[in-house]
Amino acid sequence: MALLTDYDLHLLGEGRHWKSYEKLGAQLHEVDGVCGVNFAVWAPNADAVSVVGDFNAWNGDAHRMHKRIPSGIWELFVPGLGQGTLYKFRVSANGTHTDRSDPCGFGAEVPPRTASVVVDLAAHRWRDDEWMARRSTANSLAAPLNVYEVHLGSWRRPGDDPHRWLTYSELERELVPYVVEMGFTHVEFLPPTEHPLSASWGYQTIGLFAATSRFGTPQALMSLIDALHRAGVGVIVDWVPAHFPKDGHGLRRFDGTALYEHDDPRKGEHPDWGTLIFNYGRTEVANYLVSSGLFWLDKYHVDGLRVDAVASMLYLDYSRPDGQWEPNCFGGRENLEAIEFLKTFNVQVHHHFPGTLTIAEESTAWAGVSRPTYVGGLGFSLKWNMGWMNDTLRYMRHDPVHRKYHHDELTFSLIYAFHENFVLPLSHDEVVHGKGSLLDQMPGDLWQRFANLRLLYAYRWCHPGKKLLFMGGDFGQWQEWNFDESLQWHLLEFDSHRGVQRAVADLNWLVRREPALHELDFDGRGFEWIDCHNWQDSVLVFVRRAADPNDFVVVCCNFTPVPRQAYRLGVPHGGIYDEVFNSDSTHYGGGNLGNSGELLAHADPHHGRDHSLTLVLPPLAVVVLKPRR
Repeated sequence: MALLTDYDLHLLGEGRHWKSYEKLGAQLHEVDGVCGVNFAVWAPNADAVSVVGDFNAWNGDAHRMHKRIPSGIWELFVPGLGQGTLYKFRVSANGTHTDRSDPCGFGAEVPPRTASVVVDLAAHRWRDDEWMARRSTANSLAAPLNVYEVHLGSWRRPGDDPHRWLTYSELERELVPYVVEMGFTHVEFLPPTEHPLSASWGYQTIGLFAATSRFGTPQALMSLIDALHRAGVGVIVDWVPAHFPKDGHGLRRFDGTALYEHDDPRKGEHPDWGTLIFNYGRTEVANYLVSSGLFWLDKYHVDGLRVDAVASMLYLDYSRPDGQWEPNCFGGRENLEAIEFLKTFNVQVHHHFPGTLTIAEESTAWAGVSRPTYVGGLGFSLKWNMGWMNDTLRYMRHDPVHRKYHHDELTFSLIYAFHENFVLPLSHDEVVHGKGSLLDQMPGDLWQRFANLRLLYAYRWCHPGKKLLFMGGDFGQWQEWNFDESLQWHLLEFDSHRGVQRAVADLNWLVRREPALHELDFDGRGFEWIDCHNWQDSVLVFVRRAADPNDFVVVCCNFTPVPRQAYRLGVPHGGIYDEVFNSDSTHYGGGNLGNSGELLAHADPHHGRDHSLTLVLPPLAVVVLKPRR
């Protein structure tokens, strides 16, 4: 008896079987009262396919699969098998055979072993009903979004064995309370899918449906996500449909032909990463990818997908010189098939799982990345603002004495800040490949480096846009991130690092507490300059407003180590203002120069406003003021 119906095969061929993960791969199934596993795999050009595994001593003659013509799906029910069974597909083509991991497998052996594992995805009993019921509110574009980006293998290592990974269960006990205490609203996991090379950080994945077994079982990962949800923390995962590795047990020439990839290397190979590119124009391949994204939202209750390397998908000439790429049918450089795939992916995610987020890492000026498809956009919820990140870090690396000559590197971001729904990322990419840690990139002596880092953070947290910070930045790690080592948690023995950690936590809670710092992140009504012209003093002052225009804060940034005494600035209206945040506080390791008392704004025009006040601007610091209501 076949599990796949003719209608399933029709939808798969049409490329619209959005829940193909409920039919392909290794499905626990019962036939005529007999429990077993139904195996199904797409390999249309193979001469024969068998299931091999520990249950048949890897004998390719024992369990030959049946081909469903014309779909190219091979299928076989094997009675008596259950969860934990190791298996592969032996694919015979052109007189040779190769043993392949299941493209739709739900589990895998710990690398370097490569067998797929039968998994019961229904074994975990979810307890996050309350979170799921209010997810659309938590993920609203008007809600605070402070993301903690985590590589599960190096966030922390066990104290008794620094060479061992923490398990999902240990991460549940240690990571969840830390994220809650720090005030992050979401975590983002670097790709949790199975990958053969740890040094790829998960971005060269083999199993788009398989949770990596490095840290435990799929059910243990579900438990970790469940615990985060019950603690009020959303979960975003990195998802990689941009490329896949060439490993022999993976998708490369899966049935003896270029099945998932293009045969033409001008379209099918990535020059940057030595990987292969999916053939987005093939309906079965696009269906496979979309179904994979939906799978994580469905079976793992994930709240968002961050799509890696979108720019590499959009352009046919990405990292390719002339003569090594082929134009589209209109003679342009746009990858029309990839564009259509991304639009379909976003439409289906938001249709099937309303309230979830799709986030694009897109580094070009492509218009409408985070705009709906019905107005010509790609349909993502959010887009990483790589321009802001590059300009701001470049500015912060300047010695403060030179910053006045680079003032535009700060102000330029507000010209386009509301063209997309932006996330301001300080991600893993900024602390690898010789760049050093964020703290190490800051100029000056030891005190100035810490002050500059707190300044960077406070400015970023007050700037329009949602926020993402890579682990280690939350306490000012000194060394560049190493995927194979724990973060430098011992640095918290020092007041300066504990101060950075307190500043990050307080900024997270400030953004969550103040509607002015999150409700209108993508609307020009939520931002106005008070003073963006004081380049000589390297000072910026601006207003952030909530949906209620009378609810606002004033943000004052001093990017030099010179204290500004009796600094006068115009404000929206008169009355008493309180200092609600000061990055120079001794609580954060600063010099405690600030405005502890009341600040009274008088009817004394300045900066084009009817009222003004006088305050102290601490060196290399941000001060946030809020009027009493």
